[in-house]
Amino acid sequence: MGVEGCTKCIKYLLFVFNFIFWLAGGIILGVALWLRHDSQTTNILYLQLGDKQAPNTFYVGIYILIAVGAVMMFVGFLGCYGAIQESQCLLGTFFTCLVILFACEVAAGIWGFVNKDQIAKDVKQFYDQALQQALMGESDASNARAVVKTFHETLDCCGSDIVTATFTPVWRDDLCRKDSLKSFFENTNCHKKIDELFSGKLYLIGIAAIVVAVIMIFEMILSMVLCCGIRNSSVY
Repeated sequence: MGVEGCTKCIKYLLFVFNFIFWLAGGIILGVALWLRHDSQTTNILYLQLGDKQAPNTFYVGIYILIAVGAVMMFVGFLGCYGAIQESQCLLGTFFTCLVILFACEVAAGIWGFVNKDQIAKDVKQFYDQALQQALMGESDASNARAVVKTFHETLDCCGSDIVTATFTPVWRDDLCRKDSLKSFFENTNCHKKIDELFSGKLYLIGIAAIVVAVIMIFEMILSMVLCCGIRNSSVY
């Protein structure tokens, strides 16, 4: 026996929310794949300075986002099918998946909040180390120059916040383009550009997480109400 009245409205409302949830999962998956293959981040985070690889902690958050997007699409489909079929079993499974997914998202949000400053800091330290080697002619200086030039060309910047770097011959043609001197005086050094690069992308991830969390809370409430309505209908 199908549900009637108010419960029937909740059934279709849950279906609509699940469809939106499924679409949100697809959007998050697409955004995560775009962030994973973004030319600026890949150019920088695939660099290698001697035996040292560029810090790639940023990709941990991206991989979590890819997994969340894929699971959201599956859970959204499960919720749509369960609502239409009025299946308590499917709706119960859907609710359990939502709770697990919500817990994972909260954990990922905490991880992102804790590491939001550390990610940019690690990349800036990697750049500073390469810049120092390139300027001082240390061992493997040619590799260091290649790393520094990649930063400068990718982010359209030159130099860092470190005072010693400011007063060294950083404006050589083999490290910076001639118009980079103008960028330096406009306060667009590489430290600032690195902060802008990662803060902007982490901000986008944060917005997506908040939107998804709100949708999940509504869906958990609606699925519980619908399960109760189906149970009451089956009794009568």
